[in-house]
Amino acid sequence: MNNQQSTQNAQRRQRDFNQTPSEFEEQVVQINRVSKKTKGGNKIGFSALTVVGDKKGKVGVGLGKAPDVSNAIRKGIALAKKHMVSVPLVDGTIPFRIDVKIGAARIMLKPAPRGSGIIAGGAVRSVVSAAGIENISSKMLGTTNKISNIYATLEALKRVSEQAEKTKVRQETKGK
Repeated sequence: MNNQQSTQNAQRRQRDFNQTPSEFEEQVVQINRVSKKTKGGNKIGFSALTVVGDKKGKVGVGLGKAPDVSNAIRKGIALAKKHMVSVPLVDGTIPFRIDVKIGAARIMLKPAPRGSGIIAGGAVRSVVSAAGIENISSKMLGTTNKISNIYATLEALKRVSEQAEKTKVRQETKGK
């Protein structure tokens, strides 16, 4: 009987949950506990700010909200994957400097020479590293709110890609 139980336990341990490894790097930046006053008492929930990137120029940000932390993280990752942005990379950095102001957040991103690494604060660093940018210099000039700064960084990277597209089209038409 004892021998039979040990073989059953061994079989249970061998089972592994077949989760397909994602090609994206997922990172939880911040988890907030949110409380709302209702008639029946306090309603408690959580919001999770997540960053997803493939380290090859694609990055997304999601803010998931749910009554428990694990569902909030799952929702945040799903939202981040849905709203991905592609970033043009030139020798591991962005092509030019950009300044963005969204709400109270002001972000400055500028290219850095090879070998200087990621010079950025926590909120900007998570987005930039998930995008695969190796050398960049940045500064958060406005608020210290992580959510605002991450959304401003994502908007800055969107504008960089739009501007790079415009210059590429301009050069193609100029060459003809």
